[in-house]
Order: sequence, then C-alpha cells, then structure tokens
Amino acid sequence: MTSQALNQQNAEREAEIFSALADPTRLKLVKLLCLQHVQDALCVNALSALLGVSQSAVSQHLRVLRSTGLVRGERRGYHIHYFIDSNTLEYCHNLILHALVIKEFNEEDV
Repeated sequence: MTSQALNQQNAEREAEIFSALADPTRLKLVKLLCLQHVQDALCVNALSALLGVSQSAVSQHLRVLRSTGLVRGERRGYHIHYFIDSNTLEYCHNLILHALVIKEFNEEDV
C-alpha cells in the first residue's frame, strides 16, 4: 500500500471519529462512559435516564459510537452494558493532539 493510500485511509478513519464526536448527545455519552469502569458499564436504560434522552435515541447513538470502535458492549444477563474502548480512546487522544499541532504544510499530510 502506498503512503498516499495509507494517508487517505487514515483520513477517512479520522473523519469518521470526528464526525461521531461532533454530535452533542454522542459526546455526552462518551464523556459519561469515560467516567465508568468496565465492571460498572451502563446499559441503554441507565444511559437514557442519566442523559434524559429516549432509549431508542441512545441506542442509535451507541450504534454510531460502536461503529467507530469508541464504545464496546458486553452482554450481562438480559442487557448489554456499554463502556469505552480504552485503546480507541487513546488513539483519539493522540489524533486530537496531532491535529492541533501547528507545523509547516506538507503534501504528504494530505
């Protein structure tokens, strides 16, 4: 794979993550889940109550966050409990830091 193709693939992945985090409800979900430990993961009912958003809306937002890899779910009895994927969160942290670094424009970065 060429470096240009790799940069394009990275750019698409980065845009997907930024797009997922651009929605205020999804950002609130991520912040809320960041406060939880895996053993204290929350189900849709709990997330819905904490955010004051319908369960169906929470489910749709979680679907988007799961597709980016930011959130993972684990079945516990009848419910699926959700938590942040720490590896993806670290990737996002580094991505944001890298995006905010001011440097001279280089065609390879595009």
